[in-house]
Amino acid sequence: MDIRQEIEQLRQELERANYEYYVLDAPTMSDYDFDHNLRRLEELEAAHPELITPDSPTQRVGGKVAEGFAEVVHQVPLESLQDVFSLEELLEFGQRVEESVEGVSYDVEPKVDGLSVALEYENGVFVRGATRGDGRVGEDVTQNLKTIRSIPLRLPDSLPRLIVRGEVFMPKSVFHKLNEERELAGQPLFANPRNAAAGSLRQLDPKIAAARKLDILVFNIQYAEGITFKEHTETLDYLESQHFRVIPRSSCRSIEDCSRRVEAIGDGRENYDFDIDGAVIKVNSLADRETLGSTAKFPRWAAAYKYPPEQKPSRIVDIVVQVGRTGVLTPKAVVEPVRLAGTTVTNATLHNQDFITEKDVRIGDTVLVQKAGEIIPEIVSVLKEKRPQETKPYRLPDHCPVCGAAVVRDEDGVAIRCTGAECPAQLMRNLVHFASRDAMDIEGLGPANVENLVNAGLLKTPGDLYSLQEEDVARLDRMGKKSAKNLIEAIENSKKNDLSKLLNAFGIRQVGQKAAQVLARQFGSMDALTAAGEEELTAVPDIGSITAQSLTAWFSAPQSQHLLETLKAAGVNMESHAAPVGDRLAGLTFVLTGELTGFTRKEAGDRIQALGGKVSGSVSKKTSYVVAGEAAGSKLRKAQELGIPILDEPDFLAMLEDEK
Repeated sequence: MDIRQEIEQLRQELERANYEYYVLDAPTMSDYDFDHNLRRLEELEAAHPELITPDSPTQRVGGKVAEGFAEVVHQVPLESLQDVFSLEELLEFGQRVEESVEGVSYDVEPKVDGLSVALEYENGVFVRGATRGDGRVGEDVTQNLKTIRSIPLRLPDSLPRLIVRGEVFMPKSVFHKLNEERELAGQPLFANPRNAAAGSLRQLDPKIAAARKLDILVFNIQYAEGITFKEHTETLDYLESQHFRVIPRSSCRSIEDCSRRVEAIGDGRENYDFDIDGAVIKVNSLADRETLGSTAKFPRWAAAYKYPPEQKPSRIVDIVVQVGRTGVLTPKAVVEPVRLAGTTVTNATLHNQDFITEKDVRIGDTVLVQKAGEIIPEIVSVLKEKRPQETKPYRLPDHCPVCGAAVVRDEDGVAIRCTGAECPAQLMRNLVHFASRDAMDIEGLGPANVENLVNAGLLKTPGDLYSLQEEDVARLDRMGKKSAKNLIEAIENSKKNDLSKLLNAFGIRQVGQKAAQVLARQFGSMDALTAAGEEELTAVPDIGSITAQSLTAWFSAPQSQHLLETLKAAGVNMESHAAPVGDRLAGLTFVLTGELTGFTRKEAGDRIQALGGKVSGSVSKKTSYVVAGEAAGSKLRKAQELGIPILDEPDFLAMLEDEK
């Protein structure tokens, strides 16, 4: 077999495996064999780049980071549908249809709450994908769509041109896992799967989109050259034969049958691994669709039934407070069981204290409960006419219900947060941050290994990291002797870190990487910093009163003191490595642009800050100097326009090393 034949065979086998795994949910190739074959294909294509094709499985995450998305004018507009909000309106839609065509049949499908896209194929090869946009003009998101494994890159048939429409979504299971990971990383959570899918598909870096594990359900042929169809169901059958994942559907002989099917879809919506916000009713015959035509806005042959948010009364029997991984206290109402959107609801979110106060929610109240976005049960309103006389206004506790530490309210929001440095509820989040690159920089201690260690009972506070035993770590899943040895060595090496990295690792509110560097350089040791009062702290450049209050509160807390004692006993460095270099660059603001050869952009910024200067990401009249490396771009041009002094790398280095 020659190289070209081997490459083609590998591509066919890998695409077949993708189809079986992501569309049929019936894999026949093991993960090991898939990875082995993919690696072999990558090696062959690297050796013979002239043989790489756009439909190769290696190109699913091979696109470069985009600067923006190009516009795409849709060959066939992606129309929206007329909404109907009751079964009566649905019957009226059917009557209008049946007045124009006889013997009509329908197709009923769940309406996926995702992001509509068009997929274009030429000679059976996927060439372009675009968002719906306004229906006529969308955005080219081809590289991100290639990361969706259920989209075939090559079809069994080689039609000259085929355009299909589908809905990109994030499976509910993926959504919940993604939000757990974002909470651990301290990132804002996605509100719902649709927002998560839309944000993921519009990432400029395809690798980010690939990590989000999006999926798609195809529901229409927009254009087909070289083949004809008579019915919509026939087109869906054809799409299935071309290895697309196609929307589930039901055929109905009357609009009354459609109504019953719509109700059934609504009752079973919890059984889908994707969000739905309604059901779509379509005339099946393509000839009948031509007869019915379209209005200026909508096709007359289809309608979208939108499920109203189901609301039912229930009584609040208790309010419990949960502490999230970032320390935020979230109140939850425990309600008498009530059936909503196909599931039995026993809890409903109360969001925060402001929400409770605004709606005056009390234990014992009868409330209206609904599912927000068909996912999270929430309180809509209080039926105050049913309120018992003995109820009292509810206030969140002033101490953490998990660890007993004091709680504080965020200055810029409504969140109430636990301040405990060793709070068990925050352990995962605190450990991930403690080990992160800008903190203690413990290589190999990412979220997965942190979770492994916590679940095994080996870590209960960040201080426990320094008493881990190699043999205990080696016994954990996915570790082994070598991985355990490397992790223990990385933890041991972190003891030598500068005081600034340890300060950042504590996750003290208002104290990030820059503030930690300033404080470490100013006070020189942990003992000196812990002894400083608010007045002494606010005298430090860039340290305001709120930051000073956070510091004194954190250092005075019993859990913080215990953690510091544990770390000191383990031999973790509590001193600043930075030499007292003064504040020669104090009051000066620098902008870095282009590539520097002597150090990275981050290292250059650290040197500036160590000398008291500031680093900004944009050029303005307040900029003191622009440091321009190779291939400097728009920032350099703006500096020239504003007359800002420009330093090349030798000049910049001379300024840093000037001892005068």
